[in-house]
Amino acid sequence: MAGAKPLYFVCLCVVIISLTTAQSSRSRSSKSGKGKDDLKIEIEKLWREVNSLKEMQALQTVCLKGTKIHKKCYLASKGEKSYHSANEDCIAQGGTLSTPRDSDEGSSLRSYAKRSLTGAKDFWIGVNDMTTEGKYVDVNGLPVTYFNWDRNEPRGGARENCAVASTGGQGKWSDEVCRSEKRYICEYLIP
Repeated sequence: MAGAKPLYFVCLCVVIISLTTAQSSRSRSSKSGKGKDDLKIEIEKLWREVNSLKEMQALQTVCLKGTKIHKKCYLASKGEKSYHSANEDCIAQGGTLSTPRDSDEGSSLRSYAKRSLTGAKDFWIGVNDMTTEGKYVDVNGLPVTYFNWDRNEPRGGARENCAVASTGGQGKWSDEVCRSEKRYICEYLIP
């Protein structure tokens, strides 16, 4: 976080300069409430900009701790969680469970998992059929179009509704009981 202080300093300077400029123009404006409203709008706009910069900085930190692949950043978990807890953890950090969208992304994700999830034979991915058996969706409820199922998978029926990817071989998928505790990788879209 060494780069955090200069960014906040720049943001603070921008806010101060903008406020000073807005106050000068307000004093020149008529005595109606228009100048005050303009100042409020300007302050809100600046705060949105500061928050956007904070989000970008947080994302850059994630990319530095994890890896960047195909316009996404990935960050491996330190511990094991159930499917739902893993996804909630990713959401709390501003991402979602990783979901490979094609074979290149799946291969890159498996390579990262192999390096980062030491000792794990598989890990949660953001694919499930909890709502309708056999209809796989991502964590946002959108249909999944790329699959990498292992032979004879998925085979868990109504009992196994959440997908894991193997860290070995070609990163083949299998279905698993969602309450099982597994390692996972969060994904973050790069704006």
